[in-house]
Amino acid sequence: MIGLDDVKAAARRLHGVAHRTPVLSSSTLDERVGARVLLKAEPFQRTGSFKFRGAYNKISSLSDEERARGVVAFSSGNHGQAVALAARLHGSSATIVMPADAPALKLDATRGYGAEVVTYDRYTEDREAIGDRLAEERGLTVVRPFDDPLVMAGQGTAALELLEEAGGLDLFLAPVSGGGLIAGCATVVAPGARVVGVEPEAGEDTRRSLEAGERVEIPVPETIADALQITKPGELTFAVNSRLLDSVVTVSDVDLIEAMRFLFERLKLVVEPGGAAGVAALLAGKVEAAGTVGVVVSGGNVGAARFAELLRIH
Repeated sequence: MIGLDDVKAAARRLHGVAHRTPVLSSSTLDERVGARVLLKAEPFQRTGSFKFRGAYNKISSLSDEERARGVVAFSSGNHGQAVALAARLHGSSATIVMPADAPALKLDATRGYGAEVVTYDRYTEDREAIGDRLAEERGLTVVRPFDDPLVMAGQGTAALELLEEAGGLDLFLAPVSGGGLIAGCATVVAPGARVVGVEPEAGEDTRRSLEAGERVEIPVPETIADALQITKPGELTFAVNSRLLDSVVTVSDVDLIEAMRFLFERLKLVVEPGGAAGVAALLAGKVEAAGTVGVVVSGGNVGAARFAELLRIH
């Protein structure tokens, strides 16, 4: 569905707009893992996560007429913030469908970027159906969180930047929700690197789908990783990931908290639970690492009170 040229085109659109986020390392992490680990720190991206890359690439590709009518997106929080800011930068308006129980930090930030937020119950209502209905009623363009080639290509620019600095990777890890981040990144790093996705134990829809050879739907996952509470892989993302991913591993909520603690104490990096998934997999020994390992630390949108609460849990 996408190729390296699509990711490079996205990089040109994002140049001078998105941040080129830092690549961090830790000798302690290297020693514990037994490899050279390079962390692409997307908490330093605009809106606090990698999602700005895909949202901006999509909205910058719309026609003037489409932008004038406005856009709608459905999101657990990070995509919503990204779409809200990208729309504002293009002089467009954004309506974001978000779960009523999304972290207050994400709800407030999305409104702060100028978007209208429409809330729903993630356990009983279908956010995609709500978004599609609003699009039809208001003439809005849907900016999907992952199942869109332009969004996937935009997310892949994180791996493009990482590869430029690393000079080559043997293993690449990223969190998996709907699959857009890892699909875009795998397009860049495979087959030169082994590509491993990381999901919460309660939300292993992509792992199950890869094993079944078709998309499998699960109940809404009960996990602290609110950004990874997807019930089914995207149709387009699964087509890419079933071809390019070597495997998907799972981590527990305790693993995520330990990774958050490690990143805070050793690298002074604040990371939300889902954003720490790749590091969690390494620290928990869920994947064999050797050579040079690239990891996308995908987001840092967690409030101070919630961050402190999670670290107290374990």
